[in-house]
Formats: sequence, structure tokens, C-alpha cells
Amino acid sequence: MADAQVPVPKAPPPRIVIIRKNKGGHGGHHGGAWKVAYADFVTAMMALFIVLWLMGSDKEVQEAIAGYFRDPTGQGKMVGMSVAGAGHSLEVPKEDMDKLREKVQQALTQTPNFRDLKDHIEVTITADGLRIELLETEAGMFFESGKAVPTEAATELLGTLASELGKLPNKILIEGHTDSKPFSGAGGYTNWELSADRANSARRLMQGHGLRAEQIAQVRGCADTQLRRKDDPEAASNRRISVIVQWLSPPAPPATPAPAPENTAPAKGH
Repeated sequence: MADAQVPVPKAPPPRIVIIRKNKGGHGGHHGGAWKVAYADFVTAMMALFIVLWLMGSDKEVQEAIAGYFRDPTGQGKMVGMSVAGAGHSLEVPKEDMDKLREKVQQALTQTPNFRDLKDHIEVTITADGLRIELLETEAGMFFESGKAVPTEAATELLGTLASELGKLPNKILIEGHTDSKPFSGAGGYTNWELSADRANSARRLMQGHGLRAEQIAQVRGCADTQLRRKDDPEAASNRRISVIVQWLSPPAPPATPAPAPENTAPAKGH
């Protein structure tokens, strides 16, 4: 008997999977982390540029900025940093007057023919402030003899000095001095008029080269009342122009209101 054939089952039909894709429209939300990273990058670049600028700035700018961060209110030190339109200002409290003297001396060295003039320029720190004096010679190095007309050397020196001092908040005092030789001018013109006229001539010249009008505290002629060489009243160096950078005054303390009087009257009984 022949073996019976077992029917082979048919394979199931393949399963059809349909995938639907939406075309068009916007992608899903990716978050804002990139914005934070970009902001950090911009901030870092800004800080880098500021540091590079500070490294290339001069010493006075660096010290002024450092002083601001140490004392933002400006009350810790007497500083000059609020001069509008006068460029960066130099700190000049009392302890820094030596620094100002060095800066002035350095600026004056840029004057033409300074080698011939340096022995006739004196820069000292006094009780009045920084005193800069132009000492005359017998031939009249800074002013024509017997006149209030500045020479070319005086014009160069006072112009350079004015451009430097014009950056400061300090008040400036200008003095004219003569020796004790009687002035032989006509019309009653004496050493008093000559010293005052020379001081005023220096003031006009300096104002034309950067010194601000509000900086001028006084312009005065002293004649021969403040001789530099008292042992030789007729010495040429007694004839001089003095430019004095006065000390800064500390800010006035704020006024405190007076306490209200207490009522000390005895209470009335009931």
C-alpha cells in the first residue's frame, strides 16, 4: 500500500506595512542651548578685546580704571576723573604728586632746545602744591627785557605745560616775580605792573594751549617780595614765572540733620 501523501501547508501571504510620511512643515523643536553657548562666546570675545585694549593703554588709563574698580564711589581718594572733554585724567592726590612731577618733567623734555633750557626750569613740591618755575637769565630767556612779551622758548614751554595741566581737575595759580632792580619805565610803570603783566601774559598763552579758564584760581604779580635768592636781590633768577598746581580739596562731608528736640515737659495727671 502506497504511503499517503501529507498535504504541505501554504505559506502565509506577506504582511504589507504601510509607512506614512508627512511632507512639508517645520522640523521639531531643537531647544535653546545653542543660544546660551553663543552668548558665552560673544561675552568671552568682548572680555578679550577689553583686556587687549587695556594692555595697549598708557599707565595713567590703567591706573584710573583700576582705581575705579577699587573705589567706584571715588570717596576713598581725592582723584581727578570727572573733567569733561579733557581726555583721560591723572590721579593727583597728595601721595601721587611725585607722579605728576615726573609726568610734567617728562613732557617738558619734548620741548625743542630743552637741553639749553633745562637748567632754568625748576619743578618742586611745596606746601602750595606742585611749583613749576621758569627762571630768567640776564639776556632774557623767557621774556623780552623789561616787557611782558614771551619769547619763543617761553611759548614752547608754557604751551607744552598747558596741554599737560589741562587734563587735570586741579586749580592753577600763576605768579610773576622780578628782581629788586628799580624799573626804569615811564609813566609810573614799576616792577609791580611788570610782574603782573608777565603773569597775565603767561595765563593767556596757556589758555590758548589747553588750560581751561575754570582752572585758573589766581593770577598775581609779586614784584620782588618773594625773592628766590635773598642773598643776591638783583640776580636774574629772581625774575621768574611760577605755575603752581594746587592740591585737590577733599569732598565736603554731607550735612547731618540736627536731632529733633525731645519733649521733656512732665505729663499731666488725670
